[in-house]
Amino acid sequence: MKRLQLFNFIEDKLSYLAYRIEMRGGLNILDLNLHSENFYLHFLNLLFNWNLENINIVDVNSAGIDLIDAKNKIIIQVSATATKQKIESALSKELSTYNDYNFKFISISKDAKKLRTQTFSNPHNLTFLPAKDDILDISSLLSTISSMKIDQIEKIYDFLKNELKSEPDPEKIESNLTTIIKILSKEDWSNGMMAIETIPFDPEVKISYNQLERAKVLIDDYKVHFHRIGKIYSDFDKQGVNKSISILNGIRTEYLRLGEKINPDDRFFSIIDRVIQKIRKSANYTDIPDEELTLCVQIIIVDAFIRCKIFKNPSGGIHVDP
Repeated sequence: MKRLQLFNFIEDKLSYLAYRIEMRGGLNILDLNLHSENFYLHFLNLLFNWNLENINIVDVNSAGIDLIDAKNKIIIQVSATATKQKIESALSKELSTYNDYNFKFISISKDAKKLRTQTFSNPHNLTFLPAKDDILDISSLLSTISSMKIDQIEKIYDFLKNELKSEPDPEKIESNLTTIIKILSKEDWSNGMMAIETIPFDPEVKISYNQLERAKVLIDDYKVHFHRIGKIYSDFDKQGVNKSISILNGIRTEYLRLGEKINPDDRFFSIIDRVIQKIRKSANYTDIPDEELTLCVQIIIVDAFIRCKIFKNPSGGIHVDP
C-alpha cells in the first residue's frame, strides 16, 4: 500500500533525526539543533500551510521564540528540551508585542505527551492551549500526517527525501549488503560458534519485552529484509565459506561487550556503530557512501535481532544475556 510505504519513510526520517539530536545533544554537539530550526520552519509550513520565518530575520532581539508567522499570528519555540520549565521560561520572556499571537512549542527529540496535561504560567496571556494543538512532537506530527490525503503525504515524502536524503534503490541495497557481508565474512570475530536461534516468536512481542522504543522504528522497517539476508548467508555457506554463524556470533559478542548498564535503545544503536567501525577498518573495505553503509548495517543488525542473536527471546530457549 503506497500510503503505508510513504508513511513508514516519513516516520523513519523524523524519528532518526530526533534520535540523532538527542544523542548529539548528550555529547554537547548542538549543530543539528540549530539546523533543525530552519528544517522545521519549512516542514511546518508545508504541513500546516503556515508562513513561518526565522525570528532572527524579523526581530534579532527576540528571546524565547524561534519562528514567527505574522500572517497567521503564530510564534513557536523549537527545542530539544521538553519540560514545563522550558516552556514557562519562554512564556516569561518579553513577549508583550505578541499578546494577540498563538504560542506553540515543538519538541524535536523528546515525547511531549505528558506536557499536554499540565498548566503553565502565561504572564502575557498569549493564546496557548497545551491540550489542543499547541504542544507538538514527533508523535503528534506523525498522527497529523497519517490522516492527510495521499497527495499531501507525497509532498511531505518528497520534502524529507530532499532534506534528509533517501535510501538507495533495492538493487543497490542488495549489492551493498552482499559486499558488506563478504567483508564481514573475512573478519576474525574471535568467538565460538553457536547455532542460529530457531524458536519462533513475534518480533513485536520481542521489541516490547526488551523495552525498545527508538529502535522499534528500524526493526519494523527493516525486518522485511530477513529473507534477503538469509539468502545471502545461504549463498556464502553453499560455497563452503560457512561464515554466516561466525558473523552473527560476532555481532552477538559486540552486544555482550556493551553490557546492561546502558538502556536497550542505546545498546541497539551502539552495536550498529561498532559494526560500522569494524567494517571501515577492514583491509578489504571498498568505500561506499556513509548513508548506504549505515543502512546496510542497520538491516544486518535487525536481522540479527530477528534471529535472536541479540536481545532476549520472550519465547524462552537460547538467549544471549548473561
